[in-house]
Amino acid sequence: MAAIKIENLKKYFGNIKAVDGISIEVEKGILFGFLGPNGAGKTTTIRCMMDFIRPMEGSVTILSKDARRDSVELKRKIGYLSGNTRLYDNWDGQTHIDFIKRFYNGEDKSASLVDRLGLDTGKKARHLSSGNRQKLSLILTFMTDPEILILDEPTLGLDPLLQNEVYELLYEFAQNGSTVFMSSHNLAEVERVCSRVGIIKKGKMVASQSIAALKEKKIYIINAHFGQPVNPQEFLDENTELVKELTDGLLLKVKGDINPAIRKLGNYNLAHVEISQPSLEDIFMEYYSNSEGNHA
Repeated sequence: MAAIKIENLKKYFGNIKAVDGISIEVEKGILFGFLGPNGAGKTTTIRCMMDFIRPMEGSVTILSKDARRDSVELKRKIGYLSGNTRLYDNWDGQTHIDFIKRFYNGEDKSASLVDRLGLDTGKKARHLSSGNRQKLSLILTFMTDPEILILDEPTLGLDPLLQNEVYELLYEFAQNGSTVFMSSHNLAEVERVCSRVGIIKKGKMVASQSIAALKEKKIYIINAHFGQPVNPQEFLDENTELVKELTDGLLLKVKGDINPAIRKLGNYNLAHVEISQPSLEDIFMEYYSNSEGNHA
C-alpha cells in the first residue's frame, strides 16, 4: 500500500518549471530519499505535499487522503521539518514544545527526544546556535510520533554525532511502521539511511530506484601524475575516458569497476595519484542527463 502517491504534479512560477509532471509512489514503512541538486524542485514538491502551495496540475495523496481536500486532518498525522524552520525568538525551547502539545492528544515523546539530542530547553530561540535550532526543530517534528515524516534536509547544521542520532531515530520510526520522505542533496546520507530513492532534476523525475541499484552506478575520477611520458590511449577503454591531459599526467573518468585502470597505472612510474568520486550533480549529469521518465 502506498503511503504517499504523487501523480503528474506540476508547479510553475512564471516561466520557471519548478516541478514539471513528476510522479512518485512511496510504500508504507519505507525510508525514501528525495535527491537532487539545489534548485531541482525538491522543496517545491514538499510544499505541494503539505498544501502550503497549490499545484497547477496533478494530485498528491497521503495515507489515502487528498493532500488538498484533507489538509487539516493530514497535518495531525504528519511530522514536517522545513529546510528553513522559523522559531519564535522570544520563546524558549520548552514553550515551543508546550505549544505543539496543545494540538495533539496522542503520545508525547518530547522528553526522550530532548534527552537524546541534548537540548537545553530553557534557552530562548534567539540565543540558540544553528545546530541547536535544528535540534529543537527536530524535536517538534518527531515528538507527536507521526505516521508520516516529511523532512527537508533534516541533518542541516548538525555535527556527525548528532547526525548519527537522527539516523537512528529515522530507523526507529520506519521499524514502527511510519513512512519517511526525506529530501536531501547529500548522497552519502541518503545511501546510508534510505532503502529507495527518487531523483529530480530541473523539475523532472529522472530516476526512481533502490539504493542498491544507485550504488552500482559508480564513477571515479583518477588524477595521475607520472615520472615518465605516457600515451593516454593506453588507458582508454569502454569504461575509461580521458577528461584532460595534464603537463605530467592524466585526468581520467572511470565508470564501474576501477581495477583494470589501477592495473594499467601500476605499469608506470607514478609520482602521485589521487582517486575521488564526483559530486552528486556530476553523477546525475553522467547517468540521467538524457533520461526521461522513471527507471525501475
